[in-house]
Amino acid sequence: MSHFTKIKTKIYDLEIFKKSLSDLNLEFTTENLEINGYNNQKTSADLIIRQKNNYDIGFKWNGTEYQMVTDLMFWSQDYSVDKFLNQINQRYAYNAILNLSGKENFQIKRSENLENGSVRVLLERFN
Repeated sequence: MSHFTKIKTKIYDLEIFKKSLSDLNLEFTTENLEINGYNNQKTSADLIIRQKNNYDIGFKWNGTEYQMVTDLMFWSQDYSVDKFLNQINQRYAYNAILNLSGKENFQIKRSENLENGSVRVLLERFN
């Protein structure tokens, strides 16, 4: 029986995802794409965030989105799984908005981090 847990995300674009992880100072690799689990089980991933305990966090394309794949028994991040994913999702959404707004000729007028942890972005476009 597999100990790997698969968690759905709303991450669709690998380049925006990589940018978001870099913004959060999370080191990742797209090489040697296999992660370890309980009892020497292994599974493949498209992107891996290494953990110090060698039980890494993987993200694998499932045909629709990148899902997180990891053995939660060996979770070794400073934050809970929920908070970890929320931070990644928030930064991904921010970068996706910036990416799309640039394509639509919008420019960032202001971006601010609010006390509640959310980010407010004001965009403008000149015709």
